[in-house]
Amino acid sequence: MELERIIADIEELEGIFDLSDTRPLTPKDVAAANRTHDKKLSNSPWFRLWQDFGVCCRTESPVFRQPE
Repeated sequence: MELERIIADIEELEGIFDLSDTRPLTPKDVAAANRTHDKKLSNSPWFRLWQDFGVCCRTESPVFRQPE
């Protein structure tokens, strides 16, 4: 029956999407993850201190930002 085939196809796709992605991360992937992380923590004063003065693996140099 066609309905059973459709259900089987959907279950197969679900199994495929459950597998972890084994591709290596590209620099673009890492940069996107860093932006997302920074946006989530942007309101934290501890994160801003770490970002401005802490040890960081990013290529940008730290910048001191004074409140206006």
